[in-house]
Amino acid sequence: MSLNAVLARIDETLPEATDRLFALLRIPSISTDPAYKADCAKAADWLVADLSGLGFDAAARPTPGHPMVVGHSGGEGRHLLFYGHYDVQPVDPLDLWDRDPFDPEVQDTPKGKVIRARGASDDKGQLMTFLEACRAWKHVHGALPGRLTIFLEGEEESGSPSLVPFMQDNAEELKADLALICDTGLFESTQPAITTMLRGLLGEEITLTGPDRDLHSGMYGGAAMNPIRVLTKIVASLHDENGRITVPGFYDGVTELPDTVRAQWQALAFDYRKFLGDVGLSVPAGEHDRTPLEMIWSRPTCEVNGIWGGYTGAGFKTVLPAQAHAKISFRLVPGQDPHVLRDNFRNHVRTMVPFDCEVAFHEHGASPAGVMDISDPAFEAARGALGEEWGRPASYVGCGGSIPIAGFFQSILGMDAMLIGFGKDDDQIHSPNEKYDVESFHKGIRSWARILAALS
Repeated sequence: MSLNAVLARIDETLPEATDRLFALLRIPSISTDPAYKADCAKAADWLVADLSGLGFDAAARPTPGHPMVVGHSGGEGRHLLFYGHYDVQPVDPLDLWDRDPFDPEVQDTPKGKVIRARGASDDKGQLMTFLEACRAWKHVHGALPGRLTIFLEGEEESGSPSLVPFMQDNAEELKADLALICDTGLFESTQPAITTMLRGLLGEEITLTGPDRDLHSGMYGGAAMNPIRVLTKIVASLHDENGRITVPGFYDGVTELPDTVRAQWQALAFDYRKFLGDVGLSVPAGEHDRTPLEMIWSRPTCEVNGIWGGYTGAGFKTVLPAQAHAKISFRLVPGQDPHVLRDNFRNHVRTMVPFDCEVAFHEHGASPAGVMDISDPAFEAARGALGEEWGRPASYVGCGGSIPIAGFFQSILGMDAMLIGFGKDDDQIHSPNEKYDVESFHKGIRSWARILAALS
């Protein structure tokens, strides 16, 4: 069987595949730091050369920031677009790394062999699983698996400022039947998963101003309005005693989980006690009538991410501050319009601001949630392929975080995305000593080969 030959080729050439990943990991493509602009361009050029060697018509496409890498292959069948990103997070604090972050190494650990380097898991190791599957496929078949477009970004870790304009300007070229994204992980580090629900994100910063200067609390306390007191009252009003969010209209459009998805989630036997216990907690704090997995994956949230005002240095200073500030974020689910919710939130806050206080708002992004159409037979085909490789059924899961690219594929290119990744919870992405399990890299390549066979 030709698939078996591809899988055998992957097994035989794992050392060479690891060497290629190491070559990419050695390039310090830190997108957020202008000092590494040339290195980002170098990483893009490395990928263009690799894709060209595989038979893609590939090029590094300029943007106002770092290049986009786009490659196309001919072929018949369903048109698939694969997305990944070649940029990485900064490495600070450097003194917490056990070795040079850009000198990759395979290390033995109590849990098995790992690849240690910045970008090993997020996202160079992940994106290379797909390219290596294509490489093995071409060696066996003499051609790439069907009609493919490769789309690799260089600004994901710095907010993707060039992404939407590039997608809009090149929409016809980038449109495909289905997008594939490899920037997620295994469920609880063991079970293969396809992410089909992604929460959106709305960020707001509030500044409350009262007196025109900090005031002596002995002279003015009691008589003067204290902005911190006003702010804490506003923050406390955002949830009721059952954990529901009280912003008017907040739950408009929010729907219930499909029964089939709910059953899969229940079958995961998620241990919320361990999940919370690992961070020193024990009791779920969200909506009282929802399971912890629902809270994380399919329910909207409102969280205070920072709050400050007055004197916070060493010792004590008895002042009434002139200003108080808070940063508040909302994770959104399908059916919620972030722009409508921003207006509703601001109106809610304004109704609680007393005379002699003023409020100002500063926005920090607004992206809608995404939900994928799993009635597309490709999803069940991929789920079966993953189950064959990992020896246990793959599950459709949600994602508590936000991956804006999936939503942009829907809103700009009109296509759903299948999010499949092989990262583990302890990969330490964005942190010192980032790693990617050799098993994740190896079985990730084999997984994509199986999925490509199933979809083609």
